[in-house]
Amino acid sequence: MIQNQFILAVVPARGGSKGVPLKNLRMLGGQSLVSRVSAVVTQVPEIDRAVVSTDHDGIAGVAEAAGLAAPFRRPESLAGDRIGDLEVLTHALQATEKLDGRKYDIVVMLQPTSPFRKPEQVSACIRMLVEGNWDAVWTVSPTDSKGNSLKQLHVGEEGALDLYDVAGAQIIAQHQLEPVYHRNGIAYAFTRGCFLEQKTIHGLRTGALVIEEPCVNIDTEWDLELAEFMLSRRQTDE
Repeated sequence: MIQNQFILAVVPARGGSKGVPLKNLRMLGGQSLVSRVSAVVTQVPEIDRAVVSTDHDGIAGVAEAAGLAAPFRRPESLAGDRIGDLEVLTHALQATEKLDGRKYDIVVMLQPTSPFRKPEQVSACIRMLVEGNWDAVWTVSPTDSKGNSLKQLHVGEEGALDLYDVAGAQIIAQHQLEPVYHRNGIAYAFTRGCFLEQKTIHGLRTGALVIEEPCVNIDTEWDLELAEFMLSRRQTDE
């Protein structure tokens, strides 16, 4: 709780991941990705309740064994790869409120695919939302200049190469590029009204909590290998 507002953390973990099958159960440093979220949640004092939103009994069992509640199953209609976060989070909020007989004022999304999140980063996201009176706050990371949209190219028919954005033709030096950022999946915080009234995860007032330290968001096998490498380096440094 913060400023008399109850906080629900939702861990979205469907079973049908295509890039990395059963991604949320993959192991990293001896722990499944979904179990790693539990280790963080217990250290975030602002969170009042944490639930896993899944359609998969195996994921639910692993989550519960790690200390995360899995009191409901996500319906099949919300388990596809074309279902957005808004629908999943709204269902989780309403299902948990029905079970608990309580209204939650803030929802925090913690995706298992960001395994290096720290409790203090989640707390900072929540506090920024409340203290800045934002509708939503997303954690983001600086994008390497090579990933800037003005440096991207488009390959068309028969291999024809063109600029993705014609403004890129004016870019000569790196310092001409305006910094851009990308979602890192560490934490998202939303007000209840952002979901139920604005019906979006990107509210009218959405703030960015910039995370400068390196992190990885796992979408592919290569991302998982990178995470293993980063973990081994951290252990060596310790």
